[in-house]
Amino acid sequence: MRLSITGSKNSPSYYVIESTFVHGKHSTRIVEKLGNYEELKKTHEDPETWARSYIEELNRKQKAERAANTDNSTVQLTLNAGKVLTKDARNLYNGGYLFLQDIFYDLGLDKICETISEKTKVEYNLAEVLSRLVYSRILDPGSKLKTLEFSNKLVEPSSFGKDDMYRALTLLNKNAEYIQSELYKNSNRNHGRNSSILYYDCTNYYFEIEQEDSYRKYGVSKENRPNPLVEMGLFMDEDGIPLAFSMHPGNTNEQLTLTPLEETIEKKFKHSKFIVCTDSGLSSKANRLFNSRDEKAFVTAQSIKKLDMDTKRWAIDSDGWKILGSTDDKTYNLMNAEAEDYLDSNGKSVFYSKTFYKVKNRIDEVEIERDGKKEKDYIDEQIIITFSLKYRDYLRYIRNGQIERAQKLIESSTDAEGNALKKKKKYRKNDFHRFVESTNIDLKTGEIPDGLIYTLKQDLIDQEEQYDGFYGVASNLDEDAETIIGINGKRWQIEECFRIMKTNFDARPVYLSREDRINAHFLICFLALVVYRYLEKKLSSDTKKYSVYEIVSQLKDMNFLVSSGNGYIPAYVRTDFTDRLHQVFGFRTDFEIVPIQNMKKIIRKTKT
Repeated sequence: MRLSITGSKNSPSYYVIESTFVHGKHSTRIVEKLGNYEELKKTHEDPETWARSYIEELNRKQKAERAANTDNSTVQLTLNAGKVLTKDARNLYNGGYLFLQDIFYDLGLDKICETISEKTKVEYNLAEVLSRLVYSRILDPGSKLKTLEFSNKLVEPSSFGKDDMYRALTLLNKNAEYIQSELYKNSNRNHGRNSSILYYDCTNYYFEIEQEDSYRKYGVSKENRPNPLVEMGLFMDEDGIPLAFSMHPGNTNEQLTLTPLEETIEKKFKHSKFIVCTDSGLSSKANRLFNSRDEKAFVTAQSIKKLDMDTKRWAIDSDGWKILGSTDDKTYNLMNAEAEDYLDSNGKSVFYSKTFYKVKNRIDEVEIERDGKKEKDYIDEQIIITFSLKYRDYLRYIRNGQIERAQKLIESSTDAEGNALKKKKKYRKNDFHRFVESTNIDLKTGEIPDGLIYTLKQDLIDQEEQYDGFYGVASNLDEDAETIIGINGKRWQIEECFRIMKTNFDARPVYLSREDRINAHFLICFLALVVYRYLEKKLSSDTKKYSVYEIVSQLKDMNFLVSSGNGYIPAYVRTDFTDRLHQVFGFRTDFEIVPIQNMKKIIRKTKT
């Protein structure tokens, strides 16, 4: 602080001022008005000498407070009710990203960017660009230009421009495998990845364009969209944290994407001993055989309908079932599961929430090509079939709704749009039209068909019902059924990963058209998901787990009103969530005001 003298020589006024530096801008602020010469002369013989002495004492006290690291000092704010705000000056900034930043630097993503920058000699700060792209994807997803706008709303000012950001996308795509492998190594070193079991699945993202190109191709959309697609294959560890991903044209057979990414994990990640868990759509014989070698193994959902006839009969046969979790070897007949002897006081079977299971070992033959010749190989696996009365009733409830819609359609002989029913060559799995059968009839002479008669396909309904409640799992692990079923039971987490990326992080629409930049966009979505999952894991406790909406919305609302030269005033509501944040991250931002120096300390802490 220093003395400022203004006014005329004969009637000067004395002020205590100090220099400020907020968001990259130098300025000064008035700390205190001491008075004019005439006023001070009444109490002080030499007003200027007194003023300088007074300021020295203020500086001494301030220095002592800082030395003692005093955080409870009183800050005096001076506001002018008649002064208009400076045009285009921002006074509100987000600080919620600081908790994401703590994880970003803890995972060593800044060091990864430094290594890439040193090799390519880029002039912009790659770590700064990537970090803003990640924070924005979590807190305020949108186009890359929107990301640039978001970056200017953070407590720390950004130094990069639009061109730097687009150049960075290309650079990030070129180093995508390196970034993923180094991220895995860093996270494994710092947190111990639970990666003995890896879950793999695929999804696709559609583009709102009319024509496909060399990368965005027409394929089978997960969302039933008639648009060009790109496909993502994703590996996740047992804790639900993404491990690796790959991108492919939209018409790629997803079964062909598994083993190449596994080979990348083995070579680049230096991780080769793991169990791969997939859904039935990815469990081709070739994939199972690949994961039957070396130190790998597989657990996969198994479609009962696709089993050979003998195994299928065994799978749905009523005899020979055990109860999962039971310590005895007693077997049950499913026909008796709802018999009168097993009904409780409410008339419901005592087995209603139980899971029955049976196990069968088999050797499956696989035809492979080796050195240009076709050879036979074999997979030694066990098939585990489970049955649940509760699951059976759920499936029948869903189907009954579909049957009801089919019956209404038959009664009107038109579809939902009022058009006459037409035969389809192929129906999707849950399309209720599959239950409607049409037959040509002759209303006049018997020679020329004049119309169609519509009936319910009761035989198809009966055929589907015989599999209700049954579920299959195949594995080459030498483990008990309960362990294998437990591994398969965690596959829901990878579906949640895709849901978070699509719903919460707005992975699409993608405001890019170049292949390299599209891939970089999904790399950012992947990294954002990793950072978010670690944040979620850090916040979770035995008694409380926060939803994606709670975490993202409250971080987004953690804004600060800047008081020039004084500090940052929290403009958010302190809640149990914010208390938990501050507790686990070891710093607080919820004081009545966070002085500039304290905010700088917090920022430094998030980067160490």
